[in-house]
Amino acid sequence: MSNVTEAVINRLQLQSEQIRKRLVEIVYASKSGHIGGSLSSVEIETALYFHVMNIDPKNPKKEDRDRFILSKGHSVEALYSVLAAAGFIDDSLLETYGKFKSLLAGHPTKKTPGVELNSGALGHGLAVGVGMAIAAKMDKKSYKTYVLMGDGEQGEGSIYEAAMSASHYKLDNLVAIIDRNCLQISGKTEDVMALEPMRQRWEAFGWEVFDVDGNDIADVTNTFVNMAPNNKPKLMIAHTTKGCGISFMEKVAKWHHGIPNDEQYAEAIAEIEERIQEYANASIR
Repeated sequence: MSNVTEAVINRLQLQSEQIRKRLVEIVYASKSGHIGGSLSSVEIETALYFHVMNIDPKNPKKEDRDRFILSKGHSVEALYSVLAAAGFIDDSLLETYGKFKSLLAGHPTKKTPGVELNSGALGHGLAVGVGMAIAAKMDKKSYKTYVLMGDGEQGEGSIYEAAMSASHYKLDNLVAIIDRNCLQISGKTEDVMALEPMRQRWEAFGWEVFDVDGNDIADVTNTFVNMAPNNKPKLMIAHTTKGCGISFMEKVAKWHHGIPNDEQYAEAIAEIEERIQEYANASIR
């Protein structure tokens, strides 16, 4: 097992906070979006796009690219902010989010460079990811497919059909991630539809399971890079905090799709900018 260097982790921490700030800005400006689940998934998407995945923003459809599917498509603000930071789209395009005729819809669509699937109808992403992973095996291609799901999404039966298929076809080129923030639109996941024991359930389906701190960029990144082929699909249970990085939003269900007012926005940006400065200083020491 090899760990990512401290310098890389510092760079990813800074990047994640810059993305966190940008997604808050576009939610505030558009007065729409799902801010809580976007904030909880920032570190996961930052690790994938800025260290783990084989991608090229100048050639977003290159044949051997790794694929990323945002199955929890309602949390699209984090993805758009990541795509802009990575160079798939111009940052100025983010200013159009929520506006009439914008390329950036409330759920990701393939019209946006870097988006692999029109998603947001929960429960579909993993099944499509299974198909992409099977295609790679059939074509003898080396690319991997990554699928980010919500934990509330785990109530969809199609996920478990896909889980069985992935194990049956030995898709060790498929990595699923569950954003385990324990909250969904109607409250705590365990009150709405109990999901535990999650790890044992997926292991019973034949998956290799990794429990990580999903808001710890080092834990997330090191886990991704140390996944090894062994004929088993991979599942990362990313234990995260809904609304992560903004103190008054953390672990509060109403921020699933809440919109900050002027005072809340100023407070949120101030918190994030303080961390950005801290990480920027650390990177030059």
